[in-house]
Amino acid sequence: MANSISVTEPQLREAVSRTAFGVLAAISFCHLLNDMVQSLIPAIYPILKSSFHLDFGQVGLISFTYQLVACLLQPFVGLYTDKRPKPYSLAIGMALTLFGVLMLAMASTFAFLLIAAAFVGMGSSIFHPESSRVARLASGGQHGLAQSLFQVGGNAGTALGPLLAAFLVLPKGQHSIAWCSLATLVGIFVLFRIGTWYKHSGHIAPRGHQIQFQRPVLAQKTVAFSIAILIALIFSKYFYLASLGSYYTFYLISKFHVTVRSAQLLLFLFLGAAAVGTVAGGPIGDRLGRKPVIWGSIVGVLPFTLAMPYANLFWTAVLSVIIGLVIASAFTAILVYAQELMPGKVGMVSGLFFGLAFGMGGTGAAVLGKVADATSITFVYHVCAFLPVIGLLTAFLPDLEKKKPPVVLS
Repeated sequence: MANSISVTEPQLREAVSRTAFGVLAAISFCHLLNDMVQSLIPAIYPILKSSFHLDFGQVGLISFTYQLVACLLQPFVGLYTDKRPKPYSLAIGMALTLFGVLMLAMASTFAFLLIAAAFVGMGSSIFHPESSRVARLASGGQHGLAQSLFQVGGNAGTALGPLLAAFLVLPKGQHSIAWCSLATLVGIFVLFRIGTWYKHSGHIAPRGHQIQFQRPVLAQKTVAFSIAILIALIFSKYFYLASLGSYYTFYLISKFHVTVRSAQLLLFLFLGAAAVGTVAGGPIGDRLGRKPVIWGSIVGVLPFTLAMPYANLFWTAVLSVIIGLVIASAFTAILVYAQELMPGKVGMVSGLFFGLAFGMGGTGAAVLGKVADATSITFVYHVCAFLPVIGLLTAFLPDLEKKKPPVVLS
């Protein structure tokens, strides 16, 4: 067993002060590129539905495929890299996404679409756990801020997907998706540079000599119960987001008879609002604690989700923006809270919760697609409006901020 050596307060302050904002900006930019390409898939669903004569169930299956692959692989990727860090795995993940994009542009059958989606999921499964670790390592102790900066890149990229669909794929057709491979090539180059920083920055220490910022030790039953609550909160958030991310354009077209381009632009407004909301979640969590942010971001959105199915087009757009702003901060707070529950397992925790986010989103898309086929797309929004009620489970989470964490060099 490795010895534990206490780190003095001056040493801790020096470590915390070294927030590598250049690295955070670079990893956030790559998160933007990764999620922009990923969000292009649901953004072009109206195009694919028409071209391949798909029903809503098949549309949901596309989301289910790439998100399930990411869901299953990410925890194992994170667990593996906790023990054996792989600095250049980030670039490899982006290369798999590049392959998936090219396959998506060339797909001629529904099965080929599913294979392309699976490769995009594989790329994300490698990218997210290790990039989240890089963000934490570069945080200098400001973990919430670092995760927010990392997440806002992903949310901004998700918001840009519908714009690419509206102004590139819609007028030029499916094959124009191949142009998005240029973004992944840029990402591969930047991630290779980040991998070099990671390799030579001293963060890959021999086992037994890694700095750990630990929270007070909780009973295993308490940790397991808390993780179960966080999983329920992820279910609430991402099932609801699946209704917007995968079917919002169809909802707007069906209920308000807007054009496909107008629906994609309104989807961009929602996703852009989510990107803006993400920025605030981490710093607020650093200052006030993660639990209040989780409370406000999930339960606080309930009045707006309940109102949206009854709103006209204008107020639907307004409410979707408010929902995006409020709900976006939840994931950063949940992720950092889970990392503090299980110190020393950053990769595994990041992989687990990114995987859950993908899995819940993919399952939600598939289930809601079947519900929409059996009932109507409007009925889906009436049901999903109640999902934020699950956020009340936050009351049972322990308050990790009440005691100062011991800092050890193990």
